[in-house]
Amino acid sequence: MRMVEGELLGAAEAMPESKYSYVPKDGAFQDARTFGEQLKHVACAQFAFFLEIERNTKLPEHCEKGGPSKARTKAELIAYLKESFDYGNRVLATIETNPLSQVDGPYGGPRTKLSMAVLAVWHLSDHYGQLVLYLRMNGIVPPATKRYPLAVR
Repeated sequence: MRMVEGELLGAAEAMPESKYSYVPKDGAFQDARTFGEQLKHVACAQFAFFLEIERNTKLPEHCEKGGPSKARTKAELIAYLKESFDYGNRVLATIETNPLSQVDGPYGGPRTKLSMAVLAVWHLSDHYGQLVLYLRMNGIVPPATKRYPLAVR
């Protein structure tokens, strides 16, 4: 999760705040989330997945629409995202005692703690791929890609 965390936060930092409202217009992007909405959704879902692992019944509502957070600006959204990673990493460190115990909830459904953690990482990776597309459509090479020579980018 820490690897995806770094790449996702790098993408969030790389996009100028003026482009946080960007959503592609060409192609099949009707009802797609803006760049900022993607980040807000990811953060809310992180909280939801890991709250389910802790069997907490006070889950954030409507993560598909960004959830209850008031975060709007680039700084607020990045702070919210960082909070979700801090929380997720704390919970993730606790599942080793009983990773195959069952958890249930509206965001991850019935599964083990371990498979819920895998779902959380998959979800992050899925949205990271979408954010990379948004960056590239705005002429920005994703920070994770900048590590490679030009021929690979």
